[in-house]
Amino acid sequence: MSERWMRLALRLARRGRGHTSPNPMVGAVITRRGRLLGQGWHHQAGKPHAEIEALRDAQAKGHDPRGATLFVALEPCSTFGRTPPCTNAIIQAGIQRVVAAATDPNPLHAGRGFEVLRAAGVEVEHGLLDTVATDLNKAFNHWIRHRTPYVTVKAAMTLDGKIATAHGDSKWITGEKARAFGMKLRAEHDAILVGVETILTDDPSLTHRAKSRSEQVHTLRRFVLDSTARTPLNSKVVSDEHRALTTIVVGPRAPSSRVRALACQVNILKAPASNGRVEVPWVLRKLGEEDLTSLLVEGGGEVNASFLLGGFAQEIAFFYAPKVLGGQDARRGVAGVGATSSKQVMRLEKVRWQKLGPDLLLQARVQSPQ
Repeated sequence: MSERWMRLALRLARRGRGHTSPNPMVGAVITRRGRLLGQGWHHQAGKPHAEIEALRDAQAKGHDPRGATLFVALEPCSTFGRTPPCTNAIIQAGIQRVVAAATDPNPLHAGRGFEVLRAAGVEVEHGLLDTVATDLNKAFNHWIRHRTPYVTVKAAMTLDGKIATAHGDSKWITGEKARAFGMKLRAEHDAILVGVETILTDDPSLTHRAKSRSEQVHTLRRFVLDSTARTPLNSKVVSDEHRALTTIVVGPRAPSSRVRALACQVNILKAPASNGRVEVPWVLRKLGEEDLTSLLVEGGGEVNASFLLGGFAQEIAFFYAPKVLGGQDARRGVAGVGATSSKQVMRLEKVRWQKLGPDLLLQARVQSPQ
C-alpha cells in the first residue's frame, strides 16, 4: 500500500516538469487508513511546495490531516527560502507519519528536515522508491551539488552518423514524431545552446513550439557560442519576439563594433577563450550562477564534441533516421579530434531505445570516468 501512494506522489511530481526550476519536482499525498485525504505538487518556483498543496487540498475537501500519513517525493524543507519551511506546516497540521522517497541532495540540508520532524514527535521513514525519485530530479540534484547545469546533447542524424550534407542541408533528417519528441525535450530544459555555425547555416528559432494556443509557452533561454561575434543581426535568435531570452557568448577577440551592435538587441556574455574557442567550463559555471539547472545542447559536430569528448555532458539524446547520407565531407553528429585509443572511447550507461515512427531514439547517461 505504501508503494502505491508513493507512486502517486511521483506521478503528481512529474506534472511540474519544465516549470519548477530551479526547484525540484515534488509531489505529496496525505492518507489515513488507506484513504486518500489530499494531494498536491509543486507547480512553480516561488509557489507553495507540494506538502502545502496537499494539506490545502485535504482541508478544502473537509478532511482533518491530524494523525494522517504524508507521502512525499523529497525530504520536506526545513529552511526559509522563497516560502516558509514545510516542516513547520507538517508539524502544525498534526501529521503523524512522513514517508519520503529521496533525501535532500544539498549537503548543507540533507537529513535536517527529518531531524526537525522527529524532534517534534513525527514518525519518519525514507528511501521508498528512492531511485525513481532521484532520477526524476537528476538535473536539480546535479546543479545543487556542482552548481552547473545538467547537460544533455541532442542530435538528429542518419544511420551513418551524419547531421547534414557537406553544404549544410539538414531539412528534415527525422520524421514528425521524432521532431515532436525534440520539442518535448526543449520543454523540459531551462536553456538551449548551439554554436554560431548552426545559426549561420540553419537560422533556427530555438524555441519551444506549443502544440496549441492554450498550451503554456515555455520561456527557454537561448545561448549561442560565438567567439568572434559573427551572429547576424537579422537572425531569428537576435531579431524575433523572444530576443530578450538570447545570450551571445563571445570571446576576447570579438570585434567591439559587432559586440556593440548585438548588445543593442540581445544579451552578451564575454567569456575567456582557448585556441579561439569559448571555454565551456566557464560558460557552464556562469549558467549555473543564473540558476539554470538543465541545458540542452543542439549544436553541430564541433560543439557536440566539445561537450561530449570534453567531459561536460551527462546525457545524450540521439535520434537516428533510417537513411544513409555518406560522403567524406558530410557533417558528422560528433566531430572533434576523437579518441586516439580504445581507453579514451566515451562509454554510455542506462541505455534506452525508443521507436518514434520510422526513427529510433537513443537516450543514455554518459559514464563517469573510472
